[in-house]
Amino acid sequence: MNSKKTLIVSHAPFWHDGSGIPERSYHTIIAALPAALVGLAFYGAPALGVISLAMSSAILWELLFNYVSKRPITIGNGNAALIGLLLAMLLPASVPWWVVLIGTFLAIVIGIQIYGGIGANPFNPVALAVAILAVSYSTHLDFDAGLVNFSLDFPSVTHPLTDLKAFGPSAIEHLNYVDLLMGRQVGGLGATCGLALVAGGIYLILRGIIRWEISVAFVAGVFITAALFNMADPTRYASPVFHLLAGYTLFGAFFLATESSSSPVNVIPMLLFGALGGIMTVLIRNIGAYEDGVIFAILLINLINPLVDKIRPKAIGKVA
Repeated sequence: MNSKKTLIVSHAPFWHDGSGIPERSYHTIIAALPAALVGLAFYGAPALGVISLAMSSAILWELLFNYVSKRPITIGNGNAALIGLLLAMLLPASVPWWVVLIGTFLAIVIGIQIYGGIGANPFNPVALAVAILAVSYSTHLDFDAGLVNFSLDFPSVTHPLTDLKAFGPSAIEHLNYVDLLMGRQVGGLGATCGLALVAGGIYLILRGIIRWEISVAFVAGVFITAALFNMADPTRYASPVFHLLAGYTLFGAFFLATESSSSPVNVIPMLLFGALGGIMTVLIRNIGAYEDGVIFAILLINLINPLVDKIRPKAIGKVA
């Protein structure tokens, strides 16, 4: 019998830079650790408990799903541990254990695995989990009620975005931007220290883990939109610097919007993607029902990701 050569065709990408999922996961964990450590310093053992339970349960959910679905064991790539850490950083230090378990289940199983695993999820799994928790168990994600028993050396023991929503800019006039930057504000146990979050984001950009376009466009979208609202009516809308430093803004810009599976890969789409996320954040905060619009803004731009990512340069040699 004559031997026949088989034509083997593989799909793109045809070039690899040597990086992988473990490298991306572990570098992102390293980048998030400074902000998480600030939360541990403020909230102590309860914060450590939330982080430990979130990371361990996220790994267990992925391991169980791997066994049930008879897929290869993937917990060694660090993605589940990363998701658990990021989810914990957005929660109050006082959140009940069962809410943490539900949150990690939503992020791992509903947010990633049912779509086929890493790289197939259309939504950021952490944002999806927090959004569902915020709608379903809002009382347990109430920072003012949950953190009231903590001895916090903060200028205010209430969430600044809640005060802004309820009473307007006059309620936050006593807040110092330096305090907000250093994390001395009520909020997620690892999402309040703007300085640590920016440092982590710069680390990821320098390491090539994330692209700067999405983060910079997100921050610019928040700043410009908030500035327009503030110029229109400063007695009703807060300054753009406040919107940048309060709530989940910087966390969303560097750790949520840049998630590779649910964000664009081309330059112009990345700029549009990030800018729209920043714009939607301020719109939800100022005229929407929720105090912090970052989570829902991330999910909204995840929806349009396939559309904006079609905007790409004209192929060389292509006839119009």
